Amino acid sequence: MSDPKQSPEDELAGTEQPFVTHLMELRDRLIKALVAVGVVAVALGFFPGAGQLYDLLAAPLVAHLPKGATMIATSVISPFMVPLKILLMAAFLIALPVVLHQVWAFVAPGLYSHEKKLVLPLVVSSTLLFFAGVAFCYFFVFGKVFAFIQQFAPQSITAAPDIEAYLSFVLTMFLAFGLAFEVPVAVVVLAKVGVVNVQQLKDFRGYFWVSAAIVCAIVTPPDVVSMASLLIPMGLLYEVGIWVTQLFIRNTQASEDEAKTAET
Repeated sequence: MSDPKQSPEDELAGTEQPFVTHLMELRDRLIKALVAVGVVAVALGFFPGAGQLYDLLAAPLVAHLPKGATMIATSVISPFMVPLKILLMAAFLIALPVVLHQVWAFVAPGLYSHEKKLVLPLVVSSTLLFFAGVAFCYFFVFGKVFAFIQQFAPQSITAAPDIEAYLSFVLTMFLAFGLAFEVPVAVVVLAKVGVVNVQQLKDFRGYFWVSAAIVCAIVTPPDVVSMASLLIPMGLLYEVGIWVTQLFIRNTQASEDEAKTAET
């Protein structure tokens, strides 16, 4: 019979498994994740198709090209490889919940109960925030940026962007905005592990804006619209992170106090 007064440190006692067993479980989890991505990729290949996915991705740029202008492929295999890359990227993003579930199922048995309560909300919130950043970039930023750029294009130049260069640009922007939207999660984690406290986060506010401006200048195209579209959300999300941190620490402290009271 288990001891009801067993300490939290002994919570995982007896759950250790041989190293080979962990490797076999990791292999099975990876296979399941790859199968999920593969199934989604096959489905997307039939509908809407790799070409249509690229057309969807390129729609914000094509909408602002001069009348009659189209995108070009400077490599022989680009018309095949670029849509295929987009197909695989879309399949991975759609199957991401399954992939994260496999990751969670693998690491969860090795976590304490209080760690599970912290990790799972962080994984879910960080995933949703990353998707929100990508969506914000696609639906709002791209239209503003491409319209701004076309205003400065000389009349003697016919715009014909290369599809590989456009894909590289899109992936860079998606990654930049996706990571930028992770600011609240990063703030909460730093405060939770004790690196900083709420007052220090407030005092660092001015330095954060300067640092964020430098990062935006590096990762975005050299135009004011792109920089402002990334800088302003980062600053606002930093403030959201401070607010969430205050609530998180307050509730966590209350739970710890109740646990100590129950133990006594």
